[in-house]
Amino acid sequence: MDFAYTPEQQTLREEVRQFIAEYVTPEILAEVEESGVRSRGPKTREMYQKVADRGWIGISWPKEYGGQGGSRIDQYIVEEEFGRVGVEVGGAGSGAPAILAAGTEEQKKYFLPGLIRGEISFALGFTEPQAGADLAGLQCRAVRDGDEFVINGQKMYTTRAHSGSHIYLMARTDPEAPRHKGISIFLVPMETPGITVRPLWTIQNDPPAPRRTTYGDRRTNEVFFEDVHIPASCMLGEENTGWYVGALGLNLDRVGASRYLLSVQRDEDIINWVKENDMGGYGPSQDPAVRDRLAELWIEAQVCRLMTMRSMSLVERGGTFTYEGSAEKVWAPEHGVKTTETIAQILGAYGQLLSSSEDNIEGGVFAHNLMGAFQSGINHGSAQVMRDQVARRGLGMPRG
Repeated sequence: MDFAYTPEQQTLREEVRQFIAEYVTPEILAEVEESGVRSRGPKTREMYQKVADRGWIGISWPKEYGGQGGSRIDQYIVEEEFGRVGVEVGGAGSGAPAILAAGTEEQKKYFLPGLIRGEISFALGFTEPQAGADLAGLQCRAVRDGDEFVINGQKMYTTRAHSGSHIYLMARTDPEAPRHKGISIFLVPMETPGITVRPLWTIQNDPPAPRRTTYGDRRTNEVFFEDVHIPASCMLGEENTGWYVGALGLNLDRVGASRYLLSVQRDEDIINWVKENDMGGYGPSQDPAVRDRLAELWIEAQVCRLMTMRSMSLVERGGTFTYEGSAEKVWAPEHGVKTTETIAQILGAYGQLLSSSEDNIEGGVFAHNLMGAFQSGINHGSAQVMRDQVARRGLGMPRG
């Protein structure tokens, strides 16, 4: 593949940067910090509509469903530039890749334009109290009743459940089948009777994590389903194939700017801080050990970039996407943890002061990153499970 951007793509990046400079105001950034990067207040929604009017949402999605039918790289550029200022405008976590791959024509025509317009957003309903890293152990049940399914059960750590319009729900539809084969995916409106959302406030809530904190969500949720009746048309894909639909969606959702920035933004932040704080020629930038360690981390960050580009190129060319997303999910989070630990060593005690301290560094973002770093190896699939998938799907090794 060509690792350089085309002149047209460079022009697009400049246009996006100019838009951000003009329209992503301090008021919008304050609103994002208050409500969370994954939620939208009124000013943010107004700005999002301007982004949509320029055709920058769902650039690579098919035109017949409201997209532009354009390049995955163009979409990546837009999402990266907004992500760097802490504003999410892309399709990461939207469910769109799975809907495009496994949805009916009716589902595609309903959900994809709604996602582009910002009228639809998904919470991810996978994890349960007893089934986190071992997702195949989930117990939330969906029982067929004529043309409906009746859902009962509980989900945990469902971050967007209080703000999303729908939940992308994984439930067991055949309890007698092997663990991976009796599961289905449903696209369920959150306003459906019988759904209760209860907040779970995270360690990042008090004091609040500053904008651009990696894994800085202040709130996640428990979601309860009590005799929730939904039409059978809510099912995504075939019945009892939800494990494979869900795995496909997660793999495709890992490809793009959002996941890449989660991996490398900490590297950029600490390098910029070191450059800006050389203390008149004496400071971390003059320490050979610090310089050597940051250079090593920067090289690893470039591996994150190349893995992302490889995956996007593969998707763009219509290739078979099997283990690549899992490989990224091993390398990138572990790199992020190493970066966070290195930053803590460079900054010392002051680097552990949170946003509430007057003496914090950079608003406390490094300290809040330290609190959130280790969950990256578990979120959306643990690194151990991802290693197993790389071994079996990428290297052809037998199951252990």
